[in-house]
Amino acid sequence: MRIGEAAAATGTTPRALRFYEQRGLLPPPVRTASGQREYGPAEIERIRVIREMLGLGLTVEDLRSCADRLHLISENPRRRCSSAEPGIVSRRLAALDAEIGRLAGLRENLARRAFGNG
Repeated sequence: MRIGEAAAATGTTPRALRFYEQRGLLPPPVRTASGQREYGPAEIERIRVIREMLGLGLTVEDLRSCADRLHLISENPRRRCSSAEPGIVSRRLAALDAEIGRLAGLRENLARRAFGNG
């Protein structure tokens, strides 16, 4: 399928697919004689994995560091995302915990300032 069809099938845009390719998350796809990108079932599944991992809070850079192992999740959807790169998930969880703590502190300070209580 062509890039527009692949984007529609995976809930994204052609621009996002080109971005994933530029960032190394997707290998360069096969091209038709006229130069158009062609995506098969394996690429569609990989795009779905990329979208799922991004939706879970991982970043493009996180995924880029383990792009050569994303097929492990594609091949076995029940596989944990930490199997692609064990340290990535731990680092992302720590970053999320730090951000939650920062936001909780901001909320507490604003409530105290605005309402005189916490």
